[in-house]
Amino acid sequence: MQAIEFTAEISKQHEIHLKLPDDINASSVKVIVMYENTAPPFQVKKRVFGQYRGKIKISDSFDDELGDDFWLGKEE
Repeated sequence: MQAIEFTAEISKQHEIHLKLPDDINASSVKVIVMYENTAPPFQVKKRVFGQYRGKIKISDSFDDELGDDFWLGKEE
């Protein structure tokens, strides 16, 4: 197995075009693309106090005790 190193440009259509030397026979090949990640780092949006106000409903029975069926499992 042999390796050839090329520098190529990735087009806006996400394509790479290579022209191989004439002495390489037609056959199956493995292609590995190594690139530098130039995307800006993911930025976490800051939370805003009260941003979910009015969007969440808590049941009136939220503070009620849970019954034995919840803790022990309901037998049928």
